[in-house]
Amino acid sequence: MTVKLSSNRDSGSSLSLHSQLAALVRRKPVTASPETPLREALQTMSEEKVGSIVIVEPESGKPIGIFTLRDLLHRVAAKDCDFEQWIAAVMSDSRLAMLNWRSTVYQAALMMARRGVHHVIIVDATDRLVGVVSQEDVYELQRGGVKAVSGAIRNARDLDALVLAAHEIRRLTMQMLSNGSTAEALIQLISTLNDHLTVRVIELTSAEFPLPKVNWCWLSFGSEGRYEQTFSTDQDNGIIFEAPNADAAQTEAMRQAFLPFAQAVNRKLDACGFVLCKGNIMAGNPELCLSLEEWQGKFSNWLHAANPQALLNATIFFDFRPIFGSDYLADKLRDWLLARTGSAQLFLRFMAANALQASPPLGVIRDFVFDKNRKFPHTLDLKTFGSRPFVDAARIFALANGIAETSTVQRLRAVAAQMEFARDDVAAIVEGFHFIQQLRLRHQQSDGMTGGSANRVDPDGLNELHRNVLKEAFKQARKLQQKLQLDYRL
Repeated sequence: MTVKLSSNRDSGSSLSLHSQLAALVRRKPVTASPETPLREALQTMSEEKVGSIVIVEPESGKPIGIFTLRDLLHRVAAKDCDFEQWIAAVMSDSRLAMLNWRSTVYQAALMMARRGVHHVIIVDATDRLVGVVSQEDVYELQRGGVKAVSGAIRNARDLDALVLAAHEIRRLTMQMLSNGSTAEALIQLISTLNDHLTVRVIELTSAEFPLPKVNWCWLSFGSEGRYEQTFSTDQDNGIIFEAPNADAAQTEAMRQAFLPFAQAVNRKLDACGFVLCKGNIMAGNPELCLSLEEWQGKFSNWLHAANPQALLNATIFFDFRPIFGSDYLADKLRDWLLARTGSAQLFLRFMAANALQASPPLGVIRDFVFDKNRKFPHTLDLKTFGSRPFVDAARIFALANGIAETSTVQRLRAVAAQMEFARDDVAAIVEGFHFIQQLRLRHQQSDGMTGGSANRVDPDGLNELHRNVLKEAFKQARKLQQKLQLDYRL
């Protein structure tokens, strides 16, 4: 059978990760025989402007190896190599990544991720070469998916369209996780698309209510405020509005005008899959729909109270960022807050002591220790005892050093110099945090997951490599906690 190749890039606009690989092959593959001199093969790659050349058997036309730009870097440039030797001497041939042209783009992406390669060779039913699909081809297709979802959100005119867009966000990001996307890139994408969705919900809902003619801003808290949303997330939001020279009655009147709108937004977000917060940390709560001055008063009370509830509030509300409206109100609140947190040593010390309560589950004799959860025995809580130690430590370091960033990784990188962290140490800490996040995402993606088990994993269900890496990630969290102990003498 002859496989027809796509003639141009536009033909891929309707492709998805479930399309057959033949549809993604854009041009005839560039090939060489095993006896082709390396210099000649490189010249051909340059002339054809390709990143790979497939080595085929002269008689059968079947692929037996591939030479890529990565091979040029690692096998040729890094060594004193003879450019007149045969290409067969430097090609990649062990466990050659090959798929039938009827396979899907998804299968190709999964093979690249599992084997750590950037190209998959496509063959027909007789194993003759059809073409090559690169990692860049798959990424371009995924970017098309992101563009399509963003467009659907932007063009949504009612709640039904937004619910469908929310479903597409989850479907797309879960596919990307299966295709090998990193936790850092994926979590940022989830947060960005969720931001777009939230903005559109607010835009449509604001047209339904007579809002006060003042500057205001929708705030996000918690994981959304840190750009760290996963597949399992609830709402943490609020409203800040401007009420200059307003007396208590006027401010209350503004609040009462905002509340029906905020509650409608909360209900619509719930319909889109962002469940209502059990702790009522939502803009529809009168206690979280406040003027700038009222928010300053609330934060001031927390800074000076240093009781368990204030510390709990700090872990949620101190990670705020603006989503929609007058961003400068959030900036003013943050500037005001950071001007005070650096000198609030007692509060920071209490925060550090509270952070140390979530100790990474590492045992002295056994690899891991388990909490007393009866519903999910022999599991590790990757949120409470995995990602939280990183998040809490980064927050404290940022508040102590006047860092305005809200994401955990940005905070750690921003305070590295001030905290005298070596670059390699910070890199190891960040990698540990991302590995735990990756495990959380993969577990949340699995079938049969319930809300209570969304962040719980049985280490016996991990392979040996992942168990060892998880143990090392917990050790990085412990290093951060040891730094807190040293700084605050705990």
